[in-house]
Amino acid sequence: MGIRREETMYIDEQHTMFQLAYHLTANHDFHVLHINEKTEEIWLEKYENKKSVVIRFLHHGFDWKNHLKKDIAQVFQRTKAMKRLLAGKHIEIHNVYVSNYPPVDDWESLKKPMQLKEKNPLRMKVYYLSEDEREAERGRLLEAAEASALPQAQEDEDTNLKEVKVDEYKRYLASEANRKQRETEEVFSYGKVFITYILLAINIAVFFLIESAGDSQSVDTLIEYGAKYNPAIIEGEWWRIISSMFVHIGFLHLFMNMLAVYYLGSIVERIFGSARFLFIYFLAGIGGGLASFAFSMNVSAGASGALFGLFGTLLYFGIHYRQIFLQTMGRGVLLVIGINIVFGFTVPQIDNAAHLGGLVSGFIATAIIHFPKKRALGKQALALIVYAVMISSLIWFGIQNNISDQGYYLMKMEELLAESNYEQVVELGTEALRLEGDMAVPILFQRSYAYIELGEYDLATEDLEQNIQYQETEPASPEMPEAYYNLALLYDQSGRSEEAAEAIEKAYELNPADEDFIQLYEQITGKSID
Repeated sequence: MGIRREETMYIDEQHTMFQLAYHLTANHDFHVLHINEKTEEIWLEKYENKKSVVIRFLHHGFDWKNHLKKDIAQVFQRTKAMKRLLAGKHIEIHNVYVSNYPPVDDWESLKKPMQLKEKNPLRMKVYYLSEDEREAERGRLLEAAEASALPQAQEDEDTNLKEVKVDEYKRYLASEANRKQRETEEVFSYGKVFITYILLAINIAVFFLIESAGDSQSVDTLIEYGAKYNPAIIEGEWWRIISSMFVHIGFLHLFMNMLAVYYLGSIVERIFGSARFLFIYFLAGIGGGLASFAFSMNVSAGASGALFGLFGTLLYFGIHYRQIFLQTMGRGVLLVIGINIVFGFTVPQIDNAAHLGGLVSGFIATAIIHFPKKRALGKQALALIVYAVMISSLIWFGIQNNISDQGYYLMKMEELLAESNYEQVVELGTEALRLEGDMAVPILFQRSYAYIELGEYDLATEDLEQNIQYQETEPASPEMPEAYYNLALLYDQSGRSEEAAEAIEKAYELNPADEDFIQLYEQITGKSID
């Protein structure tokens, strides 16, 4: 007894659909998003030029146009729901129906391209591979998918051979779907979280050590315990670039950074393993620390450079595993990086140089070691050279930038004043005033203090007068009521009573709560403050 026509037609339909899905997957870089053998439905995707091309196959016929329209609407909704799983910003759907019999009413208008009315709308084309239109519709699909034609010889195979082929196609597509799932699982399970916990413990221990010895928000304490302090670094304490990675300024700073270390570190350590994670963490931290040294004069500390390095690692991962990256964490990672960079440029206290330096360094460090069980020796060698050049450049530029910046000299002057080295304070202050910058007011004040300690009262008076002139004529200059106070003392000491009274009145006006100001005000002016 021969095979019935209905069964032959059913096998032909199956062969048409699974052969097309196999052809696109095996030969044209489409991957299987979903396959359901019971409903005989297959979803494929190919990402190219920021666009996801989605092909949905369904082995099912529709008697009426309205039934077909309902299914098309459901495909739109299902695609919107799975947007997170798709790599492209723009999505183009090719909705393919395979059935010998098309709807009996006028449904041809549904072949026209359609799209939803929304930002970055989903676009859809419909194909109906019926018995009469199969060849034409298949050609239209392959052309739209930029795929080659099927070998014509396969169309002439008998039914039994087609059944065998269908089984082969099904096994291949199922194995591809499973392979993709296994690849995703393996990517996130290479290493076990271990170093992340050690880093958390070290950071927390160092914080409480600093708190027990002083105050983690005190600049002097931070410098003593290894914060990034440019003058000391230039004098040879380069270890501060690393030690500053484990010093935090206050509990909130520690908490936020450790929360990020826990989440980012866990992900990166699972993907790359403990040794690679540690390598990335320190190279990123060093790069971030040196960028801060090169572009910021402020005392700074924290794991932010290393943390942004882990962001850089995830970006590197995203380039090589774009689909997995965007499906799992990609958009969130990009959003957090963007927010932090914007905050870095708008909030003065944030060390954006360390953030950006760590981000770039983490990306390059990841390129140096690449992925576990994979090699790209040429790219890895190039990345190593780039990192070495970048670090050398940051060191050279950082030294040059610091020694030509008034802020660096001011920090050194404050350090020398604490050591009572007043002669050198005067020398550095004189050098600093020859440089361009907007820090003349504090520099003149510090030099005047050194002159007072050296007994050079006339020179101290000249510096304070110049300091006050800057305050009153330069809008950007900071107000320093202490300068008026010290000048009032000098004027009073030299018998310039009227000028002394004017100076202390100004000091009191700027800071009426200071007890020393009140006492000198009453002493010089003879007025009592209630």
